[in-house]
Amino acid sequence: MNEILDRSEGYSKEITREFFRNVYSYMFAALGVSGIIAYLAGTPEFFLQYFMSPDGGVSPLFYIVVFAPVGLGLLIQMAYHRLSFGLLMVLFLAYSALMGLSLGTVFLVYSGAAIASTFLVTAGAFAGMAILGYTTSTDLTKFGSLLYMVFIGMFIAGIVNIFFNNDMLGFIIAVLGVFVFTGLTAYYMQQLKYISQDETLSGLDRNKLALIGGLQLYILFINLFLSLLRIFGGRD
Repeated sequence: MNEILDRSEGYSKEITREFFRNVYSYMFAALGVSGIIAYLAGTPEFFLQYFMSPDGGVSPLFYIVVFAPVGLGLLIQMAYHRLSFGLLMVLFLAYSALMGLSLGTVFLVYSGAAIASTFLVTAGAFAGMAILGYTTSTDLTKFGSLLYMVFIGMFIAGIVNIFFNNDMLGFIIAVLGVFVFTGLTAYYMQQLKYISQDETLSGLDRNKLALIGGLQLYILFINLFLSLLRIFGGRD
């Protein structure tokens, strides 16, 4: 009997490890796609050609690149059970590419040294909160719900600030973002841990949820990176 239990426990741990391998593979793949595209698009020539209109204003393509990922992200997370895994992967890569185009503007504003150092700080903070979320025995559900409400407020304020460009409001949003995105990292890691241990899930559903988990962690990482960059990055 003990041998059977040990085998069952070992099998469950292997399923959990495989799930998180997939989650982080998707996350790193998205970061890689976005990073390469952002680097290639992060030039004044690219921005002027594709994101500026002849009259000197911002082109419609710019707004598509900025806001389309919101719709794609919601579609992936809300309709994953109705979509095939192949289509989810296409949407996931499209999301990563669009995010890369929008992140290209970072290279126009901040120095390479600031971007690299902030990325390393983000990676350290993200890893610490991910480990905390996975290992803590405290239920983070209420904590996550509160942070999510703050995030919605930040998102609305951020959209408003696109048009008003208030530096103080931008700074406040960035400071709040650091706390919100680090906290949500711990919360989502705990939720992903619960999902990984659900033995009732089919292989297909497990793969889909691993992709969505990778997307969620990727979004948190990018937003934490941008928040820290706004606070500590300085400008060229």
